[in-house]
Amino acid sequence: MTDPTSCESCGMPLETGRYCTHCTTDSGRLQPFEERFARMVAWQERRNPDQSRADAEAATLAYLAAMPAWRDHPQVTGGD
Repeated sequence: MTDPTSCESCGMPLETGRYCTHCTTDSGRLQPFEERFARMVAWQERRNPDQSRADAEAATLAYLAAMPAWRDHPQVTGGD
């Protein structure tokens, strides 16, 4: 058995490829940033129900800044 690697979008362990099934479309392509961000914010809110929406969004952006798929994305870096 090989060591699992991590999804470049969310960090979930996976055996092969760059992205997990949670981060890809039905055709296997990486979801658009807006969709992935919304889903990860929703996960953050479920994980920390007392957290404000703004804090959940900030925590998600901070996490995505460390992910190879998103670290250079304008919405993560604050660019255009």
